[in-house]
Amino acid sequence: MQIDIHKNKIINIIDNNVRFEDKLQAICDYLEHSIDYYDWVGFYFKNGNKQELKLAQFTGENTEHVIIPFGKGICGQVAVSNENFVVQDVTEQDNYISCGLNVKSEIVIPIFVAGENIGQIDIDSHSISPFTEDDTKLLEFVCLEVAKHIKLPVI
Repeated sequence: MQIDIHKNKIINIIDNNVRFEDKLQAICDYLEHSIDYYDWVGFYFKNGNKQELKLAQFTGENTEHVIIPFGKGICGQVAVSNENFVVQDVTEQDNYISCGLNVKSEIVIPIFVAGENIGQIDIDSHSISPFTEDDTKLLEFVCLEVAKHIKLPVI
């Protein structure tokens, strides 16, 4: 993975003078099209004061998981743990919400603003064990850059 090339592209997207939502969509589109094992890319954000996440921008197949309660699935667990979660094989997870028959692995990285976990980026892959430390570093970078431009509340 050419992590520096991807980081530079993310900075260019963030620096575009467009609506924040359009920046998020452009990030989803870029990551999904540029990294061959990123088959679904989306952002979830805390839904107001509710203990749930709400789907924002995404690229990939439509999902019925527009609202995810805290603690449920990988995304819901990250909302509670405030930690990265890499699942190289979703069949090994008891608390996994299936977003599609082809999803084999998932990586979720939280987004923090002023020390608060306000959302996350979620990547699904149709491959088993595709994610490396470079994926984690790239997605942490994406979350840091996105966080710099968030004006609360997001949703």
